[in-house]
Amino acid sequence: MSRKVRIGNLFIGGGEKIAVQSMTNTRTRDTEATSVQIKRLEEAGCDIVRCAVRNEEDAEAFETLVGITKMPLVADIHFDYRLAIAAMENGAAKVRVNPGNLGEIENFGKVLDCAEANGCAVRIGVNGGSVNKSDRAETPDKEEAMLRSVERYVKYAEGRGFYDLVLAAKSSSVRATVSMGRKLSERFDYPLHIGVTEAGVYETSLVRSAVGIGSLLLDGIGDTIRVSATGDPVPEVRAARLILESLGLIRCTEVVSCPTCGRCGIDLAAIAEKVNAHVEGWTIPIKIAVMGCVVNGPGEAEDADIGLAGGEGCAAVFRKGVPCGRIEGDIAENFLKLLDDYAEENFGKR
Repeated sequence: MSRKVRIGNLFIGGGEKIAVQSMTNTRTRDTEATSVQIKRLEEAGCDIVRCAVRNEEDAEAFETLVGITKMPLVADIHFDYRLAIAAMENGAAKVRVNPGNLGEIENFGKVLDCAEANGCAVRIGVNGGSVNKSDRAETPDKEEAMLRSVERYVKYAEGRGFYDLVLAAKSSSVRATVSMGRKLSERFDYPLHIGVTEAGVYETSLVRSAVGIGSLLLDGIGDTIRVSATGDPVPEVRAARLILESLGLIRCTEVVSCPTCGRCGIDLAAIAEKVNAHVEGWTIPIKIAVMGCVVNGPGEAEDADIGLAGGEGCAAVFRKGVPCGRIEGDIAENFLKLLDDYAEENFGKR
């Protein structure tokens, strides 16, 4: 088990729940647009949000942004260590620095001094696209060069008595990401942030991230996760939560539906689409089964909090394994009403 590190108002590592992280893609200095995106990420179930800091204006924007959310905000720093200091002085709960482009390691020392003074955590995050040249010169093995960068920065921080560290080694290669995550876990006891970087557009990213992140989580590795997808970051959060839910690490609103076959006597695909759209944004711990026929339908519906199993132009409804009715006519709309009733009766909300 990794050690516990505080980031703003939450802790990661040490047996705490795995935190979902994302990153804004607005200009951070545009506090209006960035605030809107942060709020959307929070509503989707994000736990930690990272913002790019390219200049002093971006760093100063943290003073405004930290006031609009309960989530810890992280400053993403490249090249100029002074921006990390400015961001922390303006309220960032953590900074991410990249050993591949921060310059002399003494610059890192100045970041650590400011983090200590402001109660901030520091993520040492290396990427396959920006490996430190001196570390790369020591070995032809790119993965090992990245791990050496992390190790060098960790030892430097520990030598200064700083231990509020989070580590990450990411690649666009799923295999490399998994390999480095396992090695980091073996070598260090700090919390690990995991994810496949530059994973592509949403559909591609979802597959690569599920394989990479899922492999590490099944090994008990990872304290924060990010699904990295090109475009709007909000779907990243939903995907990350789906990964955690699929592994039984969190309980949220889950919809299971069968792939359909020639036995199906209802338009299951249309019903499943409507159900998924209807419960998008729900945060209550409920399992919903949308099944097409009598082969697996009753069994899956029986295992769900509420579910349906299709017949010929109709569907049987189950609640907690108990048959409770039959739906005819507009099956989708009638089932959605039953879902709303179930949520209201058992949770008082959706």
